[in-house]
Amino acid sequence: MKKGHFILLFFLGGFYLQAQTVVKANITTALGFPQIGVETSLGKNTSFQVDALASLWKSINGGPQQMYMLVPEFRYYPKKALEGFYFGLHVGGSAYKLQKWNYINTDHYQKGYNVMYGGTLGYQVKINDKFALDVFLGGGSQQGYYRGYLLSSGERYESAKKFNKSGEWLPYRGGIMIVYKLNSKNEK
Repeated sequence: MKKGHFILLFFLGGFYLQAQTVVKANITTALGFPQIGVETSLGKNTSFQVDALASLWKSINGGPQQMYMLVPEFRYYPKKALEGFYFGLHVGGSAYKLQKWNYINTDHYQKGYNVMYGGTLGYQVKINDKFALDVFLGGGSQQGYYRGYLLSSGERYESAKKFNKSGEWLPYRGGIMIVYKLNSKNEK
């Protein structure tokens, strides 16, 4: 078993030494819904990114507004990984306790999770050797599974046996990320 762990660590360490990795933060959502991410090159034209977004708000107008989202994404860059135009494919998910837009200022809120699958289009603009901007917009199918509750009592207000279901095709990600390039061991 220890030999297996050593081989896995050796493989992952070697991969990290060859890959270029960047960390990023979405400056367009920083105050309300911070979004951070890590992207690492997989090859000459490909990369893998994972980003997370969370709501800082416990409530808006007295109703809950909590959301946590995680989106792993495979990206393809036609010219070179982490530079210029790219498109990505992702499958992500979120958990939430919030009032949907059409329930604001009522006694109702929803609690559940959703699964998202779709694509992202973006462009990374180099500022200098360490910094870049990543402008992106993404969306796809969003499949929500939730239960409705009353704020006043915590009791359910609807009669679905398990979950209410909701599915839409929506734009659900976008913004401008400030990108910071970490040093890789093969840089001079």
